[in-house]
Amino acid sequence: MSGMSQPAPDPAANPACVINCVHYDDDGKRHDINLDDISEVIASNNGFVWVGLYDPNDAVLLKLQEEFGLHDLAIDDARNAHQRPKVETYGNSLFVVVTTAQMVDERIKYGETHAFLGPRFLVTVRHGASLSYAPVRSRVEREPQLLKMGPSYCLYAVTDFVVDNYLPIINRFRDTLDSLEKDIFADDYKRSTVVRLYELKRELNKMRMAVAPLQDVLAQLRRYQGDLVPDEVKLYVRDVHDHAVRISDVIDTLREMLGTALSVNLSLVTLAQGETVKRLGAWAALLAAPTLITSWYGMNFAHMPELSEPWSYPLMIIGVGGVCVGLYRLFKRSGWL
Repeated sequence: MSGMSQPAPDPAANPACVINCVHYDDDGKRHDINLDDISEVIASNNGFVWVGLYDPNDAVLLKLQEEFGLHDLAIDDARNAHQRPKVETYGNSLFVVVTTAQMVDERIKYGETHAFLGPRFLVTVRHGASLSYAPVRSRVEREPQLLKMGPSYCLYAVTDFVVDNYLPIINRFRDTLDSLEKDIFADDYKRSTVVRLYELKRELNKMRMAVAPLQDVLAQLRRYQGDLVPDEVKLYVRDVHDHAVRISDVIDTLREMLGTALSVNLSLVTLAQGETVKRLGAWAALLAAPTLITSWYGMNFAHMPELSEPWSYPLMIIGVGGVCVGLYRLFKRSGWL
């Protein structure tokens, strides 16, 4: 009957890989929908759709390709992780790839987010280590006037969230480096200190490989000339780009500090070994002097006139002692002992 109301959509009917499927109307109001309702919502020409996926299966990707008219090559990229950060244009849609990072069990794990941006839709596909974008959705939903800018504003919010998640990791690196400074300048050599410094530098190199290309992605979004990213959204993208540049600068600074720390630690270890060799050399010289003198009298010469004198033995003892004392004072004055 025409007077009866339609049943509300059941988001639980969506596959498990569909984390969120939402329609935002022209007033920025949220409506949860099913994947099967996307065509009807798009046809209504009211607002836009945001679909969030995590490690989706082929059936869901093909369904979204049919609903939004996504390109085959972009779908292939979204199906397979390990894509480089990039922005690609397919007709009237953009395909964006960014690298995500988070701390898992005191180690940095990396993932990817693939985003399809169209005039009336945004599809975000998460792979690997990636935090949920539920906080991003909650944030944009508190500002419905900003949602009127369209799906490109939500894409900005996602990239801003990704960049902000780099900051705690960078701060962890900085704190770890500060805590290692005491071990670097310690008198005792610790192999674990060098190993930890090397691991930190390796992790920073990996993170730089994630952050540096992101600057190019954001720069391309800022320069995009189509209608998918309006000028008012580009202002927000510029802010995220500035944050990414600052994080990249901090990473470069920490990498230089770690390189310097490794060099300083190696120099200190080399210096300590040199001091040890000097001490060993000084003690060897102290032992060599009496050894040389006494070995002289160990030779089987038939005639050694001084051996017949009663004062020969005490004189030799005094002579050996004097030589040892003289050498000790010499080495002590020169810093070898």
